Amino acid sequence: MPAHVRTVEVPEGDRRELERRVRDKAAPARVVERARIVLLAADGVPGKRIAAIVGCAEPTVVTWRGRYAERSLAGLEDLPRPGKPSPLPEALRDRVLELTLTEPPTQFGATHWSSRLLAEALAGEGTPISHVTVARIWHRFGVQPWQAQTFKFSTDPQLEAKVRDVVGLYLHPLEKAVVLCMGEKPQIQALERTAPTLPVRPGDPEAATLDYVRHGTTTLFAALEVATGRVTEACTQRHRHQEFLAFLKQVAAAYPRRELHVVVDNLSTHKHPAVRAWLERHPRMQLHFTPTSGSWLNLVEAFFSIITRQALRRGNFPTVADLVNAIERFIAAWNDRCRPFTWTKDPDTVIAKATDPRRRKTQTTSVTEH
Repeated sequence: MPAHVRTVEVPEGDRRELERRVRDKAAPARVVERARIVLLAADGVPGKRIAAIVGCAEPTVVTWRGRYAERSLAGLEDLPRPGKPSPLPEALRDRVLELTLTEPPTQFGATHWSSRLLAEALAGEGTPISHVTVARIWHRFGVQPWQAQTFKFSTDPQLEAKVRDVVGLYLHPLEKAVVLCMGEKPQIQALERTAPTLPVRPGDPEAATLDYVRHGTTTLFAALEVATGRVTEACTQRHRHQEFLAFLKQVAAAYPRRELHVVVDNLSTHKHPAVRAWLERHPRMQLHFTPTSGSWLNLVEAFFSIITRQALRRGNFPTVADLVNAIERFIAAWNDRCRPFTWTKDPDTVIAKATDPRRRKTQTTSVTEH
């Protein structure tokens, strides 16, 4: 091995943690950068090449590669910054944090604190403080009163059983069976912009007018094959049980003489008596329902997000037919290059996040795209 190539030994547990950091879209850029440096060094990539791949200076590679070699994962943490201690009294700091964790008094008419409102409230208590100092305390302790997240508990009494059923299909698919994730994206609008879109230019992103004309809607039915990522689709004017049943028949015809396990959400059309009667006559197709308020468990939702971002949101569609053609073109191209999504969370982790709002954000992030 050339002398300028320095490798580091990374145990399997550390590698999993570093790979998790690289995948974590919410992680700070510096954390991702350090994790990538160590992973590349562990694979024997030279420092100069690592710097080019990661987009940093070579001394940065040397620093974090060395710190990991000396202190393992702890070496990738930020060191204490030098300088004199803050002159802010601890009692004042604690009062700022205590007040931050309460709602503002009614005389402010606000739902949450701003740094200026909090400084004003403390001044009213006879404790003058700059709003800049308040903001610095918030930053130091990671308090962000201006931000808010949403969560929703599933009220499904069979939550745990359904999670284990669906996640079990993802992690341990049945031998010789096809697992599909099926869903519908209703009311996709054919929007025509009232002015031509301005193309991207150096320093300027693409720009589209806010004005548009609506030309109707379509509903996209899609069935994502978990093992390959391949999508079967149909566009319809409505999304009643009749259209869902017709799509079930289309999917069954696409996979003749195969046992099919289909993940769907709890939409009433999926449980219509006509649908149930047809399924009883065709036992090779079985439906697996996600929990109530748990459609995020269905992998087809990841595909719907991708097609929205890549083909629909910035499209210009003078007619519904143009919209349908755009959807079909995207899915045809997708199927030519498709790769499977990989589910990465075990059922216990999913259940814990689904039942504890402090352990989840707006969704349970459990999928990686290869």
